[in-house]
Amino acid sequence: MPLHRRIATRVLALTGLALLVVACGDTTSLPAPAFTNVVDTVSLFALRGTSNVQLPSAYTLETAQTVRTDQSTQLDFAFDFDSLGAPALFPTGAINLGLLSGLQRSTTRFDAITLAPTTGYILDKPIVLDTGTVVLVRSRPTQCLFGVTVSLYAKLRVLGVDSTARRLDFEILVDQNCGYRGLEPGLPKQ
Repeated sequence: MPLHRRIATRVLALTGLALLVVACGDTTSLPAPAFTNVVDTVSLFALRGTSNVQLPSAYTLETAQTVRTDQSTQLDFAFDFDSLGAPALFPTGAINLGLLSGLQRSTTRFDAITLAPTTGYILDKPIVLDTGTVVLVRSRPTQCLFGVTVSLYAKLRVLGVDSTARRLDFEILVDQNCGYRGLEPGLPKQ
């Protein structure tokens, strides 16, 4: 769905709920979800050593899209190779943008993850990747239209790393619904 439609849908779904107060993990008081969770396939290019600086090297959960770090600091993780040359994801704290987002390696199969945890995220170190690695993501704090600041959640699975092109290919499912932690395709459950 194009970004302008996502924003319009969010505004329509949340109109009149500005005074609603919810606890971070409590979905019983949340407005109905406005965004359908879908699995998307994405490519990121390394922060350093990529021949074309016009390519995206980071991802933001708020809009569920890739971003270029030279054009935006509104990101939740970036891709690069660590000091030993291993491919890795870097949360914002690992690239000096503050301890706002977090990453967590998971041993659970991608398809079996249905709910994001609220704790256990790494905030200041990269997570080394390989094909098949599953990572849970917690976004930087996001202001919701109904007056609450919460994190958004996602899960991703590495499909492949091309060291020559310095590219990471992965599939990702982002729950863009404020206050929800559901990581299954479809509308999140309350």
